[in-house]
Amino acid sequence: MTQLETAMAILMKTFDTYAADQGKPDTLTKAEARTLLEKELPALLKGAKNQAEVDKLLNGLDFNGDSEVDFTEFVVMVAALTCACHNRGPKK
Repeated sequence: MTQLETAMAILMKTFDTYAADQGKPDTLTKAEARTLLEKELPALLKGAKNQAEVDKLLNGLDFNGDSEVDFTEFVVMVAALTCACHNRGPKK
């Protein structure tokens, strides 16, 4: 597989691993999303100033307001964080 194909496979596997823990197997509960962030993006949470900031991030992942994070919402979050880390945010 190419590097991009490998990256995509890892994204899918990572999401599926955490989504399978509780609730529906194709969405993340708030607890699953928190665990995923804690284990897969620990520097992000360590950089948070307080717990309310972390809760705001978790609530912001649920774009459609159904109290779950689906794969599309997860991928949008990963893409946005990747752009931020690479200094390639949206141009004004």
